[in-house]
Amino acid sequence: MKQLRQQHLRKPVTPDLLVSPSSQDGDLGSECPEDRGNWTGRLDFLLSCIGYCVGLGNVWRFPYRAYTNGGGAFLVPYFIMLAICGIPIFFMELSLGQFSSLGPLAVWKISPLFKGVGMGTILIVSLVAIYYNMIIAYVLFYLFASLTSDLPWQHCGNWWNTELCLDHHVIRAGNSSLPVNISNTVSPSEEYWSRYVLHIQGSSGIGDPGRIRWNLCLCLLLSWTIVYLCILKGVKSSGKVVYFTATFPYLILVMLLIRGVTLEGAWKGIQFYLTPQFDHLLSSKVWIEAALQIFYSLGVGFGGLLTFASYNTFHQNIYRDTFIVTLGNAITSILAGFAIFSVLGYMSQELGVPVNQVAKAGPGLAFVVYPQAMTMLPLSPFWSFLFFFMLLTLGLDSQVRTEPREPGVPSRQPEGSGHPLLLQFAFMETIVTAVTDEFPYYLRPKKASFSAIVCIALFLMGLILTTEGGMYWLVLLDDYSAGFGLMVVVITTCLVVTRVYGMKRFCRDIHMMLGFKPGPYFRACWMVLSPATMMALLVYNIVKYQPSEYGNYQFPTWAEALGILMGVLSCLMIPMGMVVAVLQEEGTLWERVQQASRPAMGWGPALEENRSGVYVASLAGSQSPKPLMVHMRKYGGITSYENTAIEVDREMEEEEEEESMI
Repeated sequence: MKQLRQQHLRKPVTPDLLVSPSSQDGDLGSECPEDRGNWTGRLDFLLSCIGYCVGLGNVWRFPYRAYTNGGGAFLVPYFIMLAICGIPIFFMELSLGQFSSLGPLAVWKISPLFKGVGMGTILIVSLVAIYYNMIIAYVLFYLFASLTSDLPWQHCGNWWNTELCLDHHVIRAGNSSLPVNISNTVSPSEEYWSRYVLHIQGSSGIGDPGRIRWNLCLCLLLSWTIVYLCILKGVKSSGKVVYFTATFPYLILVMLLIRGVTLEGAWKGIQFYLTPQFDHLLSSKVWIEAALQIFYSLGVGFGGLLTFASYNTFHQNIYRDTFIVTLGNAITSILAGFAIFSVLGYMSQELGVPVNQVAKAGPGLAFVVYPQAMTMLPLSPFWSFLFFFMLLTLGLDSQVRTEPREPGVPSRQPEGSGHPLLLQFAFMETIVTAVTDEFPYYLRPKKASFSAIVCIALFLMGLILTTEGGMYWLVLLDDYSAGFGLMVVVITTCLVVTRVYGMKRFCRDIHMMLGFKPGPYFRACWMVLSPATMMALLVYNIVKYQPSEYGNYQFPTWAEALGILMGVLSCLMIPMGMVVAVLQEEGTLWERVQQASRPAMGWGPALEENRSGVYVASLAGSQSPKPLMVHMRKYGGITSYENTAIEVDREMEEEEEEESMI
């Protein structure tokens, strides 16, 4: 009898009252709504976040930004901005998603007055997804081109080359002791990119797109097909895909790093990359650059983090995951710099030119400089295939976060800051989840069909990017789709959560979910430091505004106006959403605003067993708190999370008593 009693105490029995339909799938799924889906393993979420944050920006943007802003000294403002802006906003997004189990649109039950913020997020993500998949198409193009014994961009003399083409093999065969002036020449890899892949000579500008490049069109179709197949079954399928796409790039990166540092002249590039110039720290531009790198590298504001967290169990330790992902992202950026600049150092020695003449950022590095460096290595097709396969897995992981061009610096290449396939997973999952959460009864049973419709629509809208003038449109989308509009969305989110919803209430929600409240560090950043920093970034970008350029091409006025309209439209979603929310309420204007700003009745944890206090009454069919606690005690005692719920209830009651006395 005593043994039976001990077994009963060790394994609590759950009464029928507290059993949910999702309890049939095991311990991990017992806290997640079954009809919505959830991660099938605890590593799914962590690897998805790592894949989402670690991407192309780490490979082609951070190293360049570091060496142009003080080398090793750039790490000082970088990590300070990570602590002030990156980690707190990252944790806030994860907390909102996990607490509510809702997507970027439905999560605004927290304050329906600001639902336009979610609408702006979806618009931004849709625009970015259109052009980011085009970058994946370029990667696929180069990946297939690497399946040969002789890389097509290795030599001059092809039909697409001009008289300005200069083969580096010719330089090596000559007198290598004499420096060569390459300023008026073009490398074979650069002409292959611009004249063969893009065939940009067939277009006179953005108003003259020219013909569709059918090889690029097929690559774009393939990229959208891959993305659709990976998200076909929601997070249950994409969660397994990331086990490969989030880990395999690290294997290739380590291989490229080892190969790079063993090359002759590698130290020359690494020294160029890391030599500290502490006088740069006195410049405000360096601090702005560090904040921009953090802001866009982590992908906050795109809804991907919130979407991923919404598929977690209610008590998932996102506090720990926040530090793992953000610090891992920073370390990966630094390691990628070693892998890239070691090869650039070797390349500069082979060509007999300074490193700064071969170092570029963005696709200029991915599709021109690094492919040229691959031709200098033995087994060049093998290393080229590995490099572009790494870019492919990085890109599909994140389905992109873009990075605006440096303020005051003309744009020469699109500078996507995300990762091509996981970024694409994240973007598509964000769009699909946001809409299906709004219309769950109609769209969740048909999620596969709805996902196919979204992919086909975005593919058709991206066809203009496959034309001979498609690069001009890609640059325009990159410069304006997620620039100041994204910052407005993130700033508004931060202010609504801390000022409208309330810092005390938000911290109480996290306490209910994780068992502890955020410390002074997070509260100070959420209240003051993070929004102030982002506002400074927004003002800086507006003051330092420069019209878009691609090489020597100046965009016409109408194109600039169209780009600005794209950015403004996402911001206009906020007041438009306010008008709709106010019209749906009753009373005077001020009463309507007050009612619309309060959390909706359905706001709170998705499952009844995770609700307590004020959230119990807001879920249809819920039991009152006292009967719930009675059943908890009767059928297995009180766990640490139930103790937390009791503490939260007690705090709420005390606050209500204080308010009534006042």
